[in-house]
Amino acid sequence: MQNLPNILTFFRIGILPLLIGLFFITDAWAAWAALGLYTLACITDFLDGYAARKMNTVSPLGTFLDPIADKIFVASLLILLAGFDRLEGIWLIPAIIILLREFLIAGLREFLGPQNIQLPVSKLAKWKTTVQMIALGFLVVGDHGNSVLPNTLMYGQALITIAAILTVVTGWGYLKAGLKHITA
Repeated sequence: MQNLPNILTFFRIGILPLLIGLFFITDAWAAWAALGLYTLACITDFLDGYAARKMNTVSPLGTFLDPIADKIFVASLLILLAGFDRLEGIWLIPAIIILLREFLIAGLREFLGPQNIQLPVSKLAKWKTTVQMIALGFLVVGDHGNSVLPNTLMYGQALITIAAILTVVTGWGYLKAGLKHITA
């Protein structure tokens, strides 16, 4: 349990309450601090998997916990962004699509897991995650980012829409692969 990848995953989960708390502070510094914590979480998300492979410390706990930590983080952020009007109206649709895919793939992996069937992450899914991470960063800082990049919120909303499109494409690919095993 006490290896670097697992520590990074627990750290990512641990900073989520701080990130959530910063949303309730309306000052610009809080938005920038939230972006900093979010960026740190993204870095640890990359590093935990990288370290696990490089250090040959892939563990059952890490294999179980890392994707759950990712889903908790993304779902919490999407709900916060909706609650704080950074995703509202039509912009809620990409968030709902992303959440639906997360539930679908998690359920599919849970069903296939006992049969020792894995759905490997595709390159396109990694691109989807990258676009989604960048989009969420823009949305986390929100209008406070306009001093650095005008229309920050609009960029975040456009990128989350692209991420949702990639989510549909990759989700369909995973579903097709999974259904081969379910209907066999």
